Amino acid sequence: MRRRQYLVLCGLVPLIIGCSPGGPDAPASDTTQPGVASAGAPGAGDPAYPNDGNGGYDALGYDVSITYDPPAQRLDGDTTVTATATQDLNRFNLDLRGLDVASVEVDGQQAQFTRESDFELVITPAQTLATGQTFKTRVRYSGVPGTGEEGLGAGGWHPSPSGGAYVVGQPHSAAYWYPVNETPRDKATFRVTARVPEGWSVVSGGVEEQTATADGWTTSTWRDDTPVASYLTTVAIDRFTFERSTLPDGKPLVNAYAPGAEGQRSVAARTAEAVEFLASRFGPYPQTATGGIYTDDRIGYSLETQGRPTYANWADLETVVHELAHQWYGNSVSVRDWSDVCLNECVASYSQWLWAEAKEGADLDEQYHSTLDRTRESTRLWSAKLHEATAGAEFDGVYDKGILAMHALRRTIGDEPFAAALKEWPALHKDGNATWREFEAFIAEKAGRTDLAPFFDAWFRGTTLPDDEHLYPGSLRR
Repeated sequence: MRRRQYLVLCGLVPLIIGCSPGGPDAPASDTTQPGVASAGAPGAGDPAYPNDGNGGYDALGYDVSITYDPPAQRLDGDTTVTATATQDLNRFNLDLRGLDVASVEVDGQQAQFTRESDFELVITPAQTLATGQTFKTRVRYSGVPGTGEEGLGAGGWHPSPSGGAYVVGQPHSAAYWYPVNETPRDKATFRVTARVPEGWSVVSGGVEEQTATADGWTTSTWRDDTPVASYLTTVAIDRFTFERSTLPDGKPLVNAYAPGAEGQRSVAARTAEAVEFLASRFGPYPQTATGGIYTDDRIGYSLETQGRPTYANWADLETVVHELAHQWYGNSVSVRDWSDVCLNECVASYSQWLWAEAKEGADLDEQYHSTLDRTRESTRLWSAKLHEATAGAEFDGVYDKGILAMHALRRTIGDEPFAAALKEWPALHKDGNATWREFEAFIAEKAGRTDLAPFFDAWFRGTTLPDDEHLYPGSLRR
């Protein structure tokens, strides 16, 4: 995600009015006695968001089918979730915010269901599910999707200025339009089939399987076989204009422009170039497709929806570089807990500086000093914790202080180990989850250093301006 900022810290093009472990972790489950069926936990285990996600199963794939009528703003959904039980289950939860549920089936049999709290869909299957059993849960539902929370990353179903709709949000968005295990810990494949009135069109992430029009309706199917965290799934419905091409390796590159967003074509034209550059820094492009969904909405952030980021109407080239960097850092390698979000945002933000250095000849040491001179007295910036922030404050500082911290880290350990770490980390954790603490340990290993703890504590968990030792390492010392 890249936000709009009132204070431009990057030293690059200012924005208008304001800013932008190996395999997947099993969700948390209740402690059970062997052979005794019990309910899956109502949360996945993130300390900051204890009710997000669910336990007792591992989601494998989502097959989402919706019909959406833009004038009525009504959605009719039919979603099948394929999962594997990680314990003997007599009950489990999915997350669904609002929307009316008509029926639930588990492996073709009607299941009992209730709604609890704001978003828990509690399902009792007709038969107990055994540990290791793969099962399918089908949910039919309908209603007017919610627009989500307020503030940065506000998630949900966003009406577009031209009468359509699109989905973005962090940490929550998926549960506003389909039943899901809404935690980044449980990544799964994703397929969406959307039926809209003729004259409207649909775009999502991944590869377009087919689009056909009949009897006044257009139906499109998009599929992503790369495991995806649920907040990175999307669908956008509008009267899009499409540009289609491919990357050099043949992967589809699809840009979709909502009415009023056609002026973004010059920015979108740099997508393949940005992917190539980022691959030189982070390793082979990890997604099945690329491109962008360009809205004409003044939402306060753009989001790295997997393979095809969703852009606000103010998005510039820096934003494209940032969101595409997330395809490695955030999408392919996802956070375990939201307090680890610097692993996504600090690296993606620093990719803007890497681009400026390589493409525009920027002197990053001078940029660091000039930025520091402007922000030295900023209580807001230096009080922000880049790691282990409290719930709701995870994104404070990661877009500005995070850039400075990453450059200071580079100058602390040296260019060669820094570059090697940024490239090897995504391959090590491809399609999985990881923590910031693991990243720190990996950096220390690549650098051959055992003395980096004070640096990491000062920059990433500190709430004041770091001491000069950590503020001016290496070539930054004058």
